[in-house]
Amino acid sequence: MLGNVKPKKIKQAKDEAQQEIEQYKAAREQQYKEYETKHMGSRDDLLKKVDGDTQLKKIGIDRMVNTNKEDVITLLLDLVYDIKPEVHENYKSDIKAAE
Repeated sequence: MLGNVKPKKIKQAKDEAQQEIEQYKAAREQQYKEYETKHMGSRDDLLKKVDGDTQLKKIGIDRMVNTNKEDVITLLLDLVYDIKPEVHENYKSDIKAAE
């Protein structure tokens, strides 16, 4: 009969310890969520802020594109149209000069 008491007490102690662990974990999670909300705001607030910042940056980029588009196109076309056919300095001809 005594051999039966010890395993029951061990199982009871394990169950109680597991319960305490779960309670502690839940309390710490709640503290973290409160801290996060207090210092960083809610996730929705962060998403709204990021979306707003993104829109501002996009507007700035669009403005720069519109301002410089013509100059860039002109520069690229000038480079494409300015063809100077030249033999590269490293080119070696296999044809020997007529002697």
